[in-house]
Amino acid sequence: MWARELAVSAPGKVILHGEHAVVLGKVALAVALDLRTFLRLRPGSEGRLSVSLPGVGVRRSWDTPGLRALRGRISGKGRGGVEQLDALREFAGIAAGASAPESLATLAFLYLCLAISAKYGDVPSVDILVWSELPTGAGLGSSAAYAVCLAAALLMVCGAISCPLQEGESTARWTEEELTLINSWAFRGERVIHGNPSGVDNAVGTWGGALRYQAGKITPLKRVPTLRILLTNTKVPRSTKVLVAGVKEKILKFPAIMNPVLDSIDAISQECQSVLEAMPANPSPEHYPVLEEFFDINQHHLNVLGVGHPSLDRLCQVTASHSLHSKLTGAGGGGCGITLLPPDTSPLAVEAAKQDLCACGFECWETKIGAPGVTLHSCSSLSAQVLHALAQS
Repeated sequence: MWARELAVSAPGKVILHGEHAVVLGKVALAVALDLRTFLRLRPGSEGRLSVSLPGVGVRRSWDTPGLRALRGRISGKGRGGVEQLDALREFAGIAAGASAPESLATLAFLYLCLAISAKYGDVPSVDILVWSELPTGAGLGSSAAYAVCLAAALLMVCGAISCPLQEGESTARWTEEELTLINSWAFRGERVIHGNPSGVDNAVGTWGGALRYQAGKITPLKRVPTLRILLTNTKVPRSTKVLVAGVKEKILKFPAIMNPVLDSIDAISQECQSVLEAMPANPSPEHYPVLEEFFDINQHHLNVLGVGHPSLDRLCQVTASHSLHSKLTGAGGGGCGITLLPPDTSPLAVEAAKQDLCACGFECWETKIGAPGVTLHSCSSLSAQVLHALAQS
């Protein structure tokens, strides 16, 4: 019987460099964003498992004998296969093909709970509440942060990984071996939500910092600095699928023109990796102008690939008027942009830039990249805002 009240958090992610080129085998750098998803874990009523997701309006509770019986029925139907997921949908009253965030979040919760408890222990009687600082559907890894938090909490409750937080400590991290296990289960949760994810988002959520992704191989970077950024959501919806297809079409039409652009984006990712890895050992103000130039060059390249948008041009113009450098992050065509804030940026300039961006109808956060990965917290150590959000039950 689980007896402690604890919280787990995991970060979102942004692509620093390499969007679109990564689809064609080039290097991409993904970094952890210090906007986090928080999971509160509490002992539940004996024989009940409850989940609340106030952000998407989910509040569900099941009796553990019923879940145990369901687990027995689906155990032979292939890990996370169509039959297994169909049985879970039917059990939870989710329509076939339903893709709303609340349906997918509930499905991923049930899947991870039953699969983890089948392997490591009994269905737990716990009360789980999840709240996030990350907007959904903005390409910031919100579903992966959710899957990482769920995997860590359920593995811990079922005894597959330790509870590393000692009495009196405010935060703790798991061992490398335990993080690898968390990541593998989070990836399975992501597959329930997205079908065929790359694994980048859940890896960033698990390890934090920055990682390099190329042709399916994920390598966490050695020590990286924490950089201040403005993250701006233009709120312009876009289809990643359509944008990726458009880039592919351009490359087929003009290979001699477009391939060198992809090679240049690849070189930016690799040069940026070198700078980031050099920074913690040798922090120098000279690194920031180089990172800013990488932003500027890459933003032009992404426009050449056809994934820019007037809203992103506006974002870059507004921040440039405050001597700040920005680029799109993710699929483009709207969505989000990131603006580097060097240490000598005046608070007034940041505030003025935020006001001008909000006046364009954008949403703006001042945050950090290179944040820590999945973390265990004592509830008393959380900020007042997070505690208030986690008290919604």
